[in-house]
Amino acid sequence: MVDCQIRTSDVTDLRVIAAFFDVARERFVPAARKAIAYLDRDVPVNDTSRALLKPMVLAKLVQAAEIGETDRVLDVGCATGYSSAVLGKLAASVVALEEDAALAATATEALTASGARNVAVVSGPLLAGWPAEGPYDVILMQGATEIGPDSLLGQLNEGGRLLAVLGSGPMGKATIWRMAATRATPQPLFDAAAPVLPGFIKPPAFVF
Repeated sequence: MVDCQIRTSDVTDLRVIAAFFDVARERFVPAARKAIAYLDRDVPVNDTSRALLKPMVLAKLVQAAEIGETDRVLDVGCATGYSSAVLGKLAASVVALEEDAALAATATEALTASGARNVAVVSGPLLAGWPAEGPYDVILMQGATEIGPDSLLGQLNEGGRLLAVLGSGPMGKATIWRMAATRATPQPLFDAAAPVLPGFIKPPAFVF
């Protein structure tokens, strides 16, 4: 996975590459899907639309976040905790937010088993973020958003970065927002597709 999907997608940060080498992805997928844990695809983790992001997409988002060793990170929609385990290898601390109770329990168990001592799983609506532990240096969304993530941007430090896939379907764009002087400016990074996270679906437009 690292050599054939991540390195070949212009992920060159040695800390990021080492983090992906260190975390066993198969520990974070359902037993019935372990055989596809390392494929170049999103891996479903429940019977709805929740999934682990494609390794290449996750790795490029993590690299673009430029996570420092003293950074505090909020992982929104952590699902089974795989992304949080990777982020925990790079940051000082990670808050892993999940609103699905079954997924949060799975994430807690898997992260404990993997030895991720600087990651804390919390439960609550993804759209609300987790301001109690903020502000954060980095917020990473483990899925797409069809709306501006304003509720999360307010939880960033000055100079903080929020990364997500903006838009649904094949026309999505991996995007970074950088907080400067209380304003966050979005910048597209690369084409990407991901399942839309709960709470981040655009309301249907009124039609006459």
